[in-house]
Amino acid sequence: MPVNLKGRSLLTLKDFSPAEIMYLLELSKDLKIKKRMGLKEKLLEGKNIVLLFEKTSTRTRCAFEVAALDEGAHVTFLGSNDSQIGKKESIEDTAKVLGRYYDGIEFRGYKQETVEALAKHSGVPVWNGLTDLYHPTQILADMLTIMEHVHKPLNKVKFTYVGDARNNMGNSLLIGATKMGMDFRAVAPKSLFPSEELVNEMKEQAKVTGAKITLTEDVNEGVKDTDVIYTDVWVSMGEESQFEERIKLLRKYQVDLDMIKATENPGVIFMHCLPAFHDLETSVGQEIYEKFGLKEMEVTDEVFRSKHSVVFDEAENRMHTIKAVMVATL
Repeated sequence: MPVNLKGRSLLTLKDFSPAEIMYLLELSKDLKIKKRMGLKEKLLEGKNIVLLFEKTSTRTRCAFEVAALDEGAHVTFLGSNDSQIGKKESIEDTAKVLGRYYDGIEFRGYKQETVEALAKHSGVPVWNGLTDLYHPTQILADMLTIMEHVHKPLNKVKFTYVGDARNNMGNSLLIGATKMGMDFRAVAPKSLFPSEELVNEMKEQAKVTGAKITLTEDVNEGVKDTDVIYTDVWVSMGEESQFEERIKLLRKYQVDLDMIKATENPGVIFMHCLPAFHDLETSVGQEIYEKFGLKEMEVTDEVFRSKHSVVFDEAENRMHTIKAVMVATL
């Protein structure tokens, strides 16, 4: 059956079937090839897109802007101080106004309820660039990267997420991996496991897709024979006061060369959605070092720069997959 996503919003991958996700991934591959060949089809010519950012980002903003401009669309960026959303004007009213100006709306911020309200009231496709619960555009980039570097079908891939497994990345990777029938392992302290509600929901999905879901505190159990080790920052944006607690909880889950070797898979790849705290070349890294004596956090510099690391391919793929989402839905 042909896939038609025109007019659809991307709020969470829960709303998309495995066939629809694969369609977006195949479209991403095609658009990536064409960009590298210098073929410009201007598939979004005449379209106007607005980017609403409560939370700052390098990759999300640049990926949306470059992807839109590549295909001929016009982009307006509104940062947290550039609009009256939630201040002098309700989200509903803002959505109704923007829906009359723009063909598509991207939102990156805190509450999932905000992006859902934008989709409900704007009348145009809305794309979730990150909320506290979900980060679906990142997962599409991750899946494309796995397809490029792990030479087996997604439903044969063993995938291990290490760290804070109940943040937006932990949630979204669990959803994406389950949708695509993968062997998903979350390796984390029990207090940082995904919510029981989400796990149970995905276990029902796994009955359809054949996915496996494992939650464990045991690093060796979680990484054995895996194809992918994925981690994220230990403290998400807005939770900076919890650094000390998270360091105590997650220090033994740092991705280092011993963890890579424990996979017993010489071809295992390392992934991270970035930014990563792997050295002291950032102000936050310096601050953590001064307070806690850590030169590296969720991943060692040795692993980050190793042959296993595909983090910059992954970062590039944000642009190609976001382009596919916009082209498919507009």
